[in-house]
Amino acid sequence: MDKYNFSDRERFEMTGLIDYSALQSLPQIWETTSQMFPDVLALLDPHAKPSVSLTYAQLYAEIQQFAAGIQALGVNAQPNIPIPPRIALFADNSARWMIADQGIMLAGAANAVRSSAAEREELLYILEHSGSTGLVVENIKTLKKLMPELFDLPVQWVVLLSDETPELMKGLKAINFRQLMKMASNFTLKPVNQNPQALATLIYTSGTTGKPKGVMLSHENFIHQLVALTSAIQPSVGDRTLSILPTWHSFGRIGEYFTLAQGCTQIYTNRRYLKQDLQTYTPQYVVGVPRLWESLYEGIQKSFCDKSPRMQKFIESFLTVSQSYIKAVRTWKRLDLENLTPSRSQLFQAWVKTITLAPLHYLGEMLIYKKIQQATGGKLKQLICGGGSLAQHLEDFFEIIGIDILVGYGLTETTPVLTVRRYWRNLRGSSGFPIANTEIKIVDLETHKPLPTGERGLVMARGPQVMQGYFLNPEATKKAIDPEGWFDTGDIGWLTPEGQIVLTGRAKDTIVLTNGENIEPQPIEDACLRSPLIDQIMLVGQDQKSLGAIIVVNLEALEQRVWKSGEINLNSKEIRDLFRAELSREVRNRPGYRRDDEIIAFELIKEPFTIENGLLTQTLKIRRNVVTERYRDLINWMFA
Repeated sequence: MDKYNFSDRERFEMTGLIDYSALQSLPQIWETTSQMFPDVLALLDPHAKPSVSLTYAQLYAEIQQFAAGIQALGVNAQPNIPIPPRIALFADNSARWMIADQGIMLAGAANAVRSSAAEREELLYILEHSGSTGLVVENIKTLKKLMPELFDLPVQWVVLLSDETPELMKGLKAINFRQLMKMASNFTLKPVNQNPQALATLIYTSGTTGKPKGVMLSHENFIHQLVALTSAIQPSVGDRTLSILPTWHSFGRIGEYFTLAQGCTQIYTNRRYLKQDLQTYTPQYVVGVPRLWESLYEGIQKSFCDKSPRMQKFIESFLTVSQSYIKAVRTWKRLDLENLTPSRSQLFQAWVKTITLAPLHYLGEMLIYKKIQQATGGKLKQLICGGGSLAQHLEDFFEIIGIDILVGYGLTETTPVLTVRRYWRNLRGSSGFPIANTEIKIVDLETHKPLPTGERGLVMARGPQVMQGYFLNPEATKKAIDPEGWFDTGDIGWLTPEGQIVLTGRAKDTIVLTNGENIEPQPIEDACLRSPLIDQIMLVGQDQKSLGAIIVVNLEALEQRVWKSGEINLNSKEIRDLFRAELSREVRNRPGYRRDDEIIAFELIKEPFTIENGLLTQTLKIRRNVVTERYRDLINWMFA
């Protein structure tokens, strides 16, 4: 651990099973794990056809074989070079993705990754910009999407991760996964010494504005995360994790690397099978984004609505009592974000309320909350959340039912984790403490001068996980990272007295009204999502007198509320008055409410924001500029 200069406190916190700080490259993990727990199940892909089950020994053997295969295809890897050859990897979550990803690195190359579902133009741009000489793709469908432009690029060979038989292509060798592995059996893998600072992967940003930028992450960037994250999460060998996030994305990727490095069993799932797999495989950990926990919450709420009115009232009564109980507990533990420094009288009152309400809360746990836990498998130690803001009603609900959520914060450019909550100091509403050897400071948006604790400003970060830069884009790199190594996150936030970070929005997302008020949309949107009638919402109102919103309606909940059959007219006075009341209630009940937070204008739509229609990123964040352009006429009409 010496090369990272960890403090004594950081060393005490980090209690991982294996110390990975001496690794020179990421693929060395698999040699270590194959020796430490060879017979432990590493990967289970039950929904693949055929299903896949690999122990750690088998996984390492497959990675070695894949690496030998692509060396046989002609990867010209040299030892100790900063920018090794690039191989594009356009595929999605699967055991074979992990084998390909690590096989590419073990062979001495770096990969440029993206989803097979990404737009054709984006994939072709990444292929060209990265200078990839090899291509690994999900299937023939993905390969055909890149034709005929692929022939004009320097790509020399293609490997399909499927077992489909590729067509013969003039001047381009194409084989499938099984053919590659068979070819590798006649080829000896040549070890390639890699420098920790060497490029491991290029992860291209979502490209919501302009061309996507290639984030350069080194082996050392990843290794730091494997070491430092043990301060927050300490899995046991054989613990089960569900993999649902895109593995080519920074957050999903480090989640998988970390849990596998600790000897966990990773089970691949998707949104279709999530509920079923939670109960079938009873995981100890799930790594996800806020939208995933929102959908889980909505499913639980829907199950409440299916019960008799008497039972609904019974459940609601317990939830109300438990809400007061957890609020009191937070207060005397000094974990209430709205009151971090309670007075002695407030502490005493909170202690009395805790003692008074505890019996009712624990009765609710026995009668209701334990059953909800069983719906998630009943063995969850922690849910790991990142990739966006977690709404307060979700924080409250999961705390009430006894499921711990550890929220982290970071960006693709920071590999990605900068901060994460600790289970022993879980300040709901925050994104936790910086992880080991990571510095966070808050600066003025205009002057970039440091601000005192508690004041809101631009979040800057520095540490071993910060990217090397943007590939072939020195201007963007210089703009993002200053000469002292501080990375401009583009996020707005503040630090608590004990150093936990609280995020309040994105600098570029801030809406400025004509009265000069700056509005951060995310907290208001999170509050509005408490309404069961609102499935998705995006605030608008730049240079307007007041806020407006585009609202994706939850039609099922609306039909139950208004008890109508047939087509519902979203423009009827009855429906609009209903939504106006919902917005007003949720916004005014939000902590820190101001009159400028009121949503005066709004429009209701039925089409959801999805990845497929281009309105969500692959990690389910709203692409605000794209939504704004798509609904430009509607927004203009809203404020007319």
